[in-house]
Amino acid sequence: MIRAHGKLLAGIEAGGTKFVLAVGTAPGAITARHVIPTRMPAETLAEAAGWFAEQGAIGALGIASFGPLVIDRRSPAWGRIGRTPKPGWENCDLVGYFARRLAVPIGLDTDVNGAALAEYSLGAGHGTSGMAYLTVGTGIGGGLVINGDVVHGAGHPEMGHYHPRRDANDRGFAGHCPYHGDCLEGLASGPAILARWGADLSQLPPGHEAHDLVSGYLAQLCHTLFACTAIERVVLGGGVMKASGLVASVAARFCMLDCDYLPGRQLQSVVCPGLGEASGITGALLLASRVS
Repeated sequence: MIRAHGKLLAGIEAGGTKFVLAVGTAPGAITARHVIPTRMPAETLAEAAGWFAEQGAIGALGIASFGPLVIDRRSPAWGRIGRTPKPGWENCDLVGYFARRLAVPIGLDTDVNGAALAEYSLGAGHGTSGMAYLTVGTGIGGGLVINGDVVHGAGHPEMGHYHPRRDANDRGFAGHCPYHGDCLEGLASGPAILARWGADLSQLPPGHEAHDLVSGYLAQLCHTLFACTAIERVVLGGGVMKASGLVASVAARFCMLDCDYLPGRQLQSVVCPGLGEASGITGALLLASRVS
């Protein structure tokens, strides 16, 4: 996967608070990187396009964006952001804007699907037949890669809106999701933790009930993914996962849930991202490489 026809690959990791921009000769060979704050679409996209124009000849662009996104190329709305709570961004035509400004092929997927593709290709999932990437932060999202292909269907997966089984001692919190109440995102995302306990998970003492409850709910999703898809690895990223010992706790709770039952259990693991903070932007460059 190298740059097409001597031109650079370009990537955008579009987040709710910042846009990470990069160009490179290959997905794993970034030559320039830039970060801009996410404001209203007109000024954010214009600044991003202006930076790319200064980087030299670009052969293709990959966008890994917050959503929901219209990723079905058959849809007339392909490339647009859907019903996002981000003010001003609903129906924003991401692909159309950059197609007009840069005149290059564009690959598009969700930010978590991009990160999943990057971890599968170059990071913690490299060498597996299948893996999932979960980000646990302002929201909870997940991407699934099987035999090199990102899984899509009617839309893109929304793993954060899966409903875990409530802990027997956890009945007093209705949940923080405006759509589902106590779905996984409503119980274990950063805003849910803050709404319930008044602090980030990393600020709460080790013995606080929040650590067991959050790790338990995340472990349920990990077990569900392993049981339903037979993947080999779940990679856990995002701001909440920076809490000390949380990844190890989720991995241990998954083993307790499974009771050594699943076929191929010895091949399955719950791990940190291999690419660190670079998973998303590397995924965007991989999307560019696939359309160049």
